[in-house]
Amino acid sequence: MPKKLAIFGSGSGSNAENICKYFSASSDIEVVLICTNKRDAFIVNRANKLNIPVYIFTKYELNNFTDLHKKLQSIDVDLVILAGFLLKLPTIMVDSYPNRIINIHPSLLPKYGGKGMYGSNIHKAVIENKETESGVSIHFVNQNYDEGEIILQEKCVISSNETVETLIQKIHKLEHNYFPVAIDKIVKKL
Repeated sequence: MPKKLAIFGSGSGSNAENICKYFSASSDIEVVLICTNKRDAFIVNRANKLNIPVYIFTKYELNNFTDLHKKLQSIDVDLVILAGFLLKLPTIMVDSYPNRIINIHPSLLPKYGGKGMYGSNIHKAVIENKETESGVSIHFVNQNYDEGEIILQEKCVISSNETVETLIQKIHKLEHNYFPVAIDKIVKKL
């Protein structure tokens, strides 16, 4: 019986689509649900194109967690994947899925993590601080932003003429190459 993934996202959903395609032929892992707090996010279009059910919820429903939890339980979700999901998860959700919620962060944690550190905010700070490398951190989610146990980190070199846009491209490539690999690694331990 395959392990079931629910992917949470708030934006374009390129990582979600990449994960869905990566596991589409797998007999061990199946993406069964895309969850979002933004009805008009492009992740909804991607899910529809891939014929994956979508569950849309409000911030209140996330924090209350009752209906969302029922939904996840009704389809026996084994692992929750945060792929560009920007809301902090409530304690009750983290406690309900201990070491079963994975997030990807576009920096080498613990650097450039925490509240407000997402997307181009991170890349701008990395470049302004004249860092020589950046990368991605795939980690378990705990009660604090970006402080859960790291599962995998991958690096890229920052060139002397790096821009936010070129760094975003490098980071997206790392995300697409390594996020599914990290998920696969965790699922094999379940």
